[in-house]
Amino acid sequence: MLEPAYQTDVVIVGAGVAGLSAAHRLTSAGVTTTVVEAAPCVGGRMATEKVDGFRLDRIGQLLSTAYPELALTPGLDALTLRPFAPGVLLHSDGRHHRAGAQAGVGGARSALHAVRALAGAPRSGAPPRPRTGSTTAPLGSAMDQARLGAALARLAATPAERLLRRPEAPAAEALAARGLPARTIDGFLRPLLAALLCDPDLTTSSRCADLALRAFAAGRLCLPEGGADVLPELLARTLPPGTVHTGVRATAVSTTSVTTAEHGEFRCRAVLVATDARTAAELLPGLRVPDFHPVTVVHHTTDEPPATGASLLLDADRGGPVAHTTVTSQVDPSRAPAGRALISSTVLGTPPDGVDTAVRMHLARLYGTSTGRWETLAVHHTAEAVPAMRAPHDLRRPVRLLAGLYVCGDHRDTSTVQGALHSAHRASAAIVSDLGATGSLHQADPVRTAPRAA
Repeated sequence: MLEPAYQTDVVIVGAGVAGLSAAHRLTSAGVTTTVVEAAPCVGGRMATEKVDGFRLDRIGQLLSTAYPELALTPGLDALTLRPFAPGVLLHSDGRHHRAGAQAGVGGARSALHAVRALAGAPRSGAPPRPRTGSTTAPLGSAMDQARLGAALARLAATPAERLLRRPEAPAAEALAARGLPARTIDGFLRPLLAALLCDPDLTTSSRCADLALRAFAAGRLCLPEGGADVLPELLARTLPPGTVHTGVRATAVSTTSVTTAEHGEFRCRAVLVATDARTAAELLPGLRVPDFHPVTVVHHTTDEPPATGASLLLDADRGGPVAHTTVTSQVDPSRAPAGRALISSTVLGTPPDGVDTAVRMHLARLYGTSTGRWETLAVHHTAEAVPAMRAPHDLRRPVRLLAGLYVCGDHRDTSTVQGALHSAHRASAAIVSDLGATGSLHQADPVRTAPRAA
């Protein structure tokens, strides 16, 4: 018998969230799809280590309930998001101050209500403050707080496409030019954006920074229940059996085939490269490789958790290596065994020598408690954790390189889970259009309900 001209319509190289979500969209459009992944498991950088009942994220990406693609991506219906306490908790001058808009900001009044907590007394149920240091809030006067609240409310209501048409500059320069007081910028916006963008120097494009602030103001920061790897595992599990092949390393691609080290050649009608930026450039010579932001995540456990609840704690004073930290088991109890607390802390940039000791000393100040008896579970350093988005940054890099050859991933959009999923949305739509498939792909609908938050 004659061999078929091709074995599948599309071969996707890479089983991270971008590749797996593209596979869902293509399959739903009637396009036969095969996904090959070099690693022994799916997920890419969205990896979670399991240690003695703990679930330890390697990078610890912060998600937002305002990410449209979390709701639009087929296969994520069972995803449960665990929200942090509203806003963030700032450590400044030895005290804790809650800051930020409530979930579902509806206008200036609700935003102002949220930022009034910055003035001093904690709300009912808020964690007690350390009794040392100044009583001054990190955002300045009540008028300064009102201006910030109004700005967040406007940002939450601004369409994303309008933000993309704004003049572009490095985020640090753009913040200074917008008329907000220096204390508001340094005490709140800098540490918040550093956490959201994994960029302590705020060299990121101001447009990307605006999108990150918009998601913060319009939704709630959250973690996926069970760990970061739940997203790719859900996507892989709900694809047709036999779609995903792990342990298969692609060595070359063309418009009609993928050559692998283990299983020879896969013939197809189109190829989608959905790997990280460096691997994509190895398969597609000439593709730009961005700079990267390194991220180190240090996980500790104790039987006496700090009294900060399910808050994301930022250091407004920048008095140590930790950019942000949280009692992860308070946000998502499934990540730690009963009776134990999981504290996860993120260091941005190159970590110092003796990173665990430096982190422990810093955490003792941030939480106002001794960390001497805390047990270190893991120190995960990822040198190329997040692609840098320095100005000027094209948030809609082409996903169609040639007819039959496509690319997607967070390096083609924004360096977030939302960006990875959105680039896959664009790439799968282009493939369906070029192949003339009979199915159709839903276009993004930003008002669609996000995954349920528990």
